[in-house]
Amino acid sequence: MIKMVDWLEDLIIGLSSLSAECSFGGRSYSLEDTWHPDLGEPFGVMHCIQCYCEPQKHRRGKKFGKVNCKNIKQDCPDLDCDDPVLLPGNCCKSCPKGRKERNDPLLDGFEFLNENSKDDDLHKSYNDRSYQSSEDTNPGESRSDFVALLTGVTNSWLPSSSGVARVRLTLTRTSLTFSITYERTSRPTKVVFMDSDGTTAFEYKIPKEPSDMICGVWKNVAKPLLRQLQSEQMRISMATSGSRGGELEGKIIKHRALFAETVSSILTSEKENSGMGGIAMLTLSDSENNLHFILIMQGLIKHKEPVMVPIRVQLVHRQRVLREIRANITSHDPDFAEVLTNLTSRELLLLYRGQLEITIETQGQDPRRISGFITSRKSCDTIQSVMSSGDTLTPGKTGGVGSAIFNLHSNGTLDYKVQVAGLSSEVLGLTIELKPRRRNKRSILYDLTPEYSKSSGQAEGSWSPMEARYIHMLLQNELFINVATAHYQEGELRGQIKALPYSGLDVPRYELPTPLAGYFVSPPVRTGASGHAWVSVDKQCHLHYEIIVAGLSKADDSTVNAHLHGLAEIRDLEDSGSSHKRLLTGFFGSQAQGVLKDISAELLQHLDQGTAFIQVITKMNPQGEIRGRGNMNPVHVPNSCKLGVGGDGEEAEFGDFFVKDPEEIKKDPHTCFFENQYHAHGSNWTPNYDPCFSCSCQKRTVICDPVICPVQTCSRTIQPEDKCCPVCDDRKEPKDMKALKKVEEHPEGCYFEGDQTMHAPGTTWHPFVPPFGYIKCAVCTCKGSTGEVHCEKLTCPVLTCSHPVRRSPSDCCKECPEEERTPAGLQHGDMMQGDGPRKCKFGKNYYQNSDSWHPWVPLVGEIRCINCWCDHGVPKCQRKQCPILSCSNITRTDGSCCPKCAEAGLITKKAPEKGRNRRH
Repeated sequence: MIKMVDWLEDLIIGLSSLSAECSFGGRSYSLEDTWHPDLGEPFGVMHCIQCYCEPQKHRRGKKFGKVNCKNIKQDCPDLDCDDPVLLPGNCCKSCPKGRKERNDPLLDGFEFLNENSKDDDLHKSYNDRSYQSSEDTNPGESRSDFVALLTGVTNSWLPSSSGVARVRLTLTRTSLTFSITYERTSRPTKVVFMDSDGTTAFEYKIPKEPSDMICGVWKNVAKPLLRQLQSEQMRISMATSGSRGGELEGKIIKHRALFAETVSSILTSEKENSGMGGIAMLTLSDSENNLHFILIMQGLIKHKEPVMVPIRVQLVHRQRVLREIRANITSHDPDFAEVLTNLTSRELLLLYRGQLEITIETQGQDPRRISGFITSRKSCDTIQSVMSSGDTLTPGKTGGVGSAIFNLHSNGTLDYKVQVAGLSSEVLGLTIELKPRRRNKRSILYDLTPEYSKSSGQAEGSWSPMEARYIHMLLQNELFINVATAHYQEGELRGQIKALPYSGLDVPRYELPTPLAGYFVSPPVRTGASGHAWVSVDKQCHLHYEIIVAGLSKADDSTVNAHLHGLAEIRDLEDSGSSHKRLLTGFFGSQAQGVLKDISAELLQHLDQGTAFIQVITKMNPQGEIRGRGNMNPVHVPNSCKLGVGGDGEEAEFGDFFVKDPEEIKKDPHTCFFENQYHAHGSNWTPNYDPCFSCSCQKRTVICDPVICPVQTCSRTIQPEDKCCPVCDDRKEPKDMKALKKVEEHPEGCYFEGDQTMHAPGTTWHPFVPPFGYIKCAVCTCKGSTGEVHCEKLTCPVLTCSHPVRRSPSDCCKECPEEERTPAGLQHGDMMQGDGPRKCKFGKNYYQNSDSWHPWVPLVGEIRCINCWCDHGVPKCQRKQCPILSCSNITRTDGSCCPKCAEAGLITKKAPEKGRNRRH
């Protein structure tokens, strides 16, 4: 029902986000996307309504999306058959199979969807991070790798740069992550993506960090740009401080070698301002010591016409040539691929220790040369592993967990940090292994047991020297880590060591994550699953999280939810009433990530104190499958996000817990624009046009209510100029004035969440509850000594008349009229009154309790197949139950809700009626 109302609001209001996407019904769509709106149960997908994210352009040239929806039923083609039928999930009727049907080009524009199809992902939000990240971990996902070689611009009278950069890009759904390495240039300040026309499509400002890597992500890439990216029509430029814009530039191309690449090199020239450069991508054969490599070069050949130019490629160690290859290339095809066979063990050792140099030199007059050292592949990804009992060679369910992170240096040294918890017995072995060739036949490569500490449950050290073949297997996700215990000597925990793609989230992946285990759940759960999580809070007080889960069975994996809980004290862990539970996300697969922006002050305080825990629940264990918590494994995120102080230390105004970034507010599709200002969803403020009103933003809708003043008990009142409500003016200083002075002298008071305002001690007021406004059926009081807000519901007197009336819509209690009469109409104020059954609001209409109706949907009209009724203030709807037909030829007449048999006289069975009896 909520989904239905939200969709109506989106369609009626017709507002759109000012970003390069469309927001509709709580989902985000890329430019040029089309979809059929899903109204949720019991309405389902509206197949005759087609929505389109239409690209728009601002005056400054910035693109944004606008939602247009239309009824496509009138565009259905005319059919030649006599008895067309409407198939489930379709908008247009079609001829039965075997009947003559005229071809019509209009049919090409329709998408016929099956409501029961599990493969239909048309209505899934491709920008929803939880859906996207779950797909990242599934085999066969839609993922493409790209590369760009950036060199100095030479088509200008200005001197070219000597720098060279390599950009590795990965496209998953509509997010493009990129990692950049560079040589012979200072740290860049920005990266610009340009479309086929040379127009800036996306700009990334590079943070000032002491790192030789640049990591970034471009989210929600528009569909037209995705097509240009796939067809290799986009370019990248990169500028440094104090230099002209676009100092380095290059074309983005797809390359099959990126998937297998394990070592690489950036090739530069010793000449200043040469504009030359190149990159080398190399990998070993899976079984033999053969080195495959591909060279991509720019500026090495001066000829513009396709002339064959001889080159010499050498592998060099300390100016000694180990291998040499000669070949010919052209300016139109400067790339070069080759295989060096039968590398010696020494050559392999030097290769993966970063001591081999590759050089490319043209032959003949005016030779040109570029070179660079070969190192292990550099990336913004994180090498990690989650160990679980469900992934052991003999799967089990012990409830334990293991977690590890790795860092591979350019000299071939592998640093590792490992932690285990919740084991059934003491650790006997901690090893890095190969995939067994035979069942239960382990192949141990390296023993980490000597570095394991029994007291901390951790191991930290380095594997050096790591053999070249094992480095290759590590970067190909072919290694495993195993934990053997006294009760499970072949392995209680096991996990695959693999690269976790860079996500763009501000989480500390360089630190050991928080382990998640069934052992930490209360009561403990013996599960084969485990996981780990990284959590951080940024300067805007937004929570970034990344959760990895392993060992879930297929039944458990059908639905996974992650929650973040905050506890007042760690000893109250068993007391569910004291926890502050907040849903992070629901996800499928083994990974969830995202950003939580609207966090309570209590939860932030628990994160700061280390009294918070993360829990993952599944269908099999709805009370918790795995958890990380307590003084053993707390989620400890130090932050300064407190009431009145933002993460950057600046003071915030009363009425907001945190200072929100105006640019972030603009991007939120639920933001309201009022009096030339943007207001966040859920915020309250006093409008400029009348200080005696209070306004709130509810999903792009501004609701303003007059301030309702409480009744004063004193005999005499005055109206202060700066106040909306009168105050007492007794000779003795009135209670409210004393309270007013007290709050000036002592800033203690009460903060009320409804109006997000501080109230002076001792004052009373009617609570403000968005979106209903002021509620006169309750009175709140600020307890000055404790700072607590105490609200009481007013009790209406018992009336003797049969038809009481409400004098004003804002009045709480009804009164007996002078003459018996019934209110002429239903008022908005009736929705939150203290007496009588509550009414329902559905769309723009109000309904009395027990009323029933058929919903009306814009562009469609009345839906007679849906019955709705008002149940004590809650609108409920259900699809009409149709009889079960036993005939083979079924048809549906216009205006009817249920299908019927095309042939007369056939027996039908009445479907069992569900739900309550309703009035039609």
